[in-house]
Amino acid sequence: MSRFRKAQAPVASSGRRQLDLTVKFIENGIYNPASGRVDKVRLRGYTGAGVDPKAPYVAPVIEAAPGERITVALHNDLPEDASCAGHGDMNQPHCFNGTNLHSHGLWVSPTGNSDNVLISINPGKSFTYFYDLPDEHPAGTFWYHSHRHGSTALQVSSGMAGALVVRGNRPPTQTANGDLDTLLKEADGQPMQEQLLVFQQIQYACFDTDGKIKTRVVDGKVVAWICDPGDTGEIRNYDQFGPPTWGQSGRYTTINGLVQPRFESKVGQVERWRMIHGGVRETLTVAFRPRRTGAPVYKATTAEAAADYIRQNCVGEPIPYHLVAADGLTTATARSTVNATLQPGYRFDALVMFPTAGDYCVVNEPLPGTASVTRADQERQLLATVSVAAGSPVSNIDSALTDALVAAAERTMPTDVRAAVVADLKDGLKLTRFVPHPDVSDDEITGTQELVFFIDLNGDVAKFEVGNKSFDPKNFDPTTFKPRSYDPNYVDRALPLGGVEEWTLQSAFVGHPFHIHVNPFQIVEILDPNGIDVSAPGAVDKGGGIIDPQYPGLKGVWKDTLWVKSLITNPADFPAKLASSTYKIKIRTRYERFIGQYVLHCHILDHEDQGMMQNICIELPDGGGANCVRLLRPADGQQSTATHH
Repeated sequence: MSRFRKAQAPVASSGRRQLDLTVKFIENGIYNPASGRVDKVRLRGYTGAGVDPKAPYVAPVIEAAPGERITVALHNDLPEDASCAGHGDMNQPHCFNGTNLHSHGLWVSPTGNSDNVLISINPGKSFTYFYDLPDEHPAGTFWYHSHRHGSTALQVSSGMAGALVVRGNRPPTQTANGDLDTLLKEADGQPMQEQLLVFQQIQYACFDTDGKIKTRVVDGKVVAWICDPGDTGEIRNYDQFGPPTWGQSGRYTTINGLVQPRFESKVGQVERWRMIHGGVRETLTVAFRPRRTGAPVYKATTAEAAADYIRQNCVGEPIPYHLVAADGLTTATARSTVNATLQPGYRFDALVMFPTAGDYCVVNEPLPGTASVTRADQERQLLATVSVAAGSPVSNIDSALTDALVAAAERTMPTDVRAAVVADLKDGLKLTRFVPHPDVSDDEITGTQELVFFIDLNGDVAKFEVGNKSFDPKNFDPTTFKPRSYDPNYVDRALPLGGVEEWTLQSAFVGHPFHIHVNPFQIVEILDPNGIDVSAPGAVDKGGGIIDPQYPGLKGVWKDTLWVKSLITNPADFPAKLASSTYKIKIRTRYERFIGQYVLHCHILDHEDQGMMQNICIELPDGGGANCVRLLRPADGQQSTATHH
C-alpha cells in the first residue's frame, strides 16, 4: 500500500510563483485552417508577464514546489457590467465582465484569499490570491482558470486558463513515497524532455448586422461559422454554447494558444507529455499516428474533409504510450494505451517514445456521442504534428520504456529503496513508490454521499440540476427524484473534517464530468447498465453498442474530475430507458486539513453557469468552525430565491 509522505521536508524550486495578471479585452488573431487565414478576434484574456503576445489566449505557466506560496494579483480592467451588481436569476448567464480564479486540483484552502471561487472581482477591482501549498502536496500537473458563476464558460472559452505545475525532488524512502520527478531524469541529472499542452476550445464567432452568427449552410445543415475579411470574432453570449455548437462552428482545438502547432522530438527519447484539457465544449481522445512522407499541407473546410485528410495522410496504427498520472496524481502503474480520453478539466501525464524518424500526427480520435460533450459521434481532427529526428530506433516501446526507467532508477533512487523501485518497474511498470495517496480501505469509511446530474427540459427554460439522492434505474420513483439548481445562499452538503466517505455518482440525462474542489477522490468502480465494472484493467465498455475506451484502467486511480456517463440523449427516453442507460460510479474521498465552503459541479462549464453546481461545507465534527449545518438548504418546496454573490 502506498503511503503519505508526511515526514519529508519542503523543496526549494525555481520558476514563476508570483504572478500579476490583468483581465481586459485583447485584439489578436487565431489561425483558421478551414480558410487558410488568421481570423481577427477580440476576446477577454489575461495580460502580464509570461503572456505570449503572439498567442495571448492562454494564461502563463505557473511553476511551484510543495511548501511554497503562489501569489496571483488579479486586476479586472474589463468595462462595467451592471449584471454583476444584481441579477434576478443567478443561474442565467450574467456578469460576463466579472471574474475570479480557481486553482484546479490544488490541495489548498478554499476560503479567504486562497482558492475562493465564491467571490466576484468586478470591473475596476483587484484581488490577490495566496495559494499555500502544504509541505506534503503532491508534485504534478494542475491548472488554473476563471470561475465566476454566470460567466465561467464564456471566459474559459476565451482562453482564460493556464497550466500550473508543481515540481518535486523528494525521492521515495522506506517510510514515505516520493515524487515521480525524481525518477524521470536523464543520465546528466536533468529532467527528461517535457511537452506541456493546454488544450482549449476558443469558440469565437463573427456576426452579421442583425447580430446573428455568420454561418455556412450545406443541405440545410450548418457546417461552419464564417468570418469574412475585415470581421472580428467575438464571444458575446451563451447561444454560442450548447451540444451541437462546437461541431457547427468548425473551430479547431488550440494547444498553448495555437492551432495545429508543431512539436519536435527524437527517436527513442522518453518524453513526459503533460496534457491539460482546459476547454469547454469538446471531448478529446489523443493518439499519435505516423504521417505519410510527402503529405500535403493541411487544409480542410469541413469535418468530413478533415477526417479524409487524416485517413489519407495520418497512416498506420497509433503508437502506444504510457499514462503515469491522472489529474496530477501519479498512478500505481504506467498504463499502456494508444489513446487517452480527456474530458473538460482532465489532465494526463504520458510517457511518449517515437519509434522511428519522420512526422507524426497528433489526432483527436473518434468517440461515440454518449462518451462526448458534443453528444454526437466525432470525426477525427488534426490537433498538432510532431517532427521526430533520427535517434536510436525502437522495436518495442513497452520494453524500451522499461529499460529506460530501470536505468534511471538505478542512477537516481536511494540505495535503501532502489531494489524495490527497480523490481516494481520490471513487474509491469509499477510505480508503487510514487503514488501520493494511500488507498481508501473499507474500514476507513465513515459515511456515504449520493449525487445525480440532470437537465430538466420541461418548461420554457432548461434547468441544470444536481441531486443528493441516487435512483434505482430499474424501479424509478419520481417522488424521490428531486435534483435542484444551484442556490448561492445555501450549503447543499455539510461534511465533517476528518471524515472518509464513499460517493455514488449517476446521471439521469446525458453525460457530465463531475468535478469537486480541494480533496481528490479514488475510483472504486464504474458499473455499466448491466452491472459490469468497466473501470477494471482490460474491461470493455460497449454500452450503447459502440466501444468507449475512456473507463478501462481507471479502477483505483486518484482524480478530481470524472465523466459520469448516461446513454440517454433524447429527453423522451427519460425515465423509460434509465434501466438500460444508467452507469453507477463509486468513489471514495478524505476530507483533510481544510474547512470552509467550496463547490462541486459539472465541468461542462456552461452547465455549471446555469445551475449544475452545489456548495459544500466542511467543518470540525461537533465543533463548528464554518457554520455548515446552519447554512444547509431548506427542504424541497422551501427553496429561496437566489440573489447574488
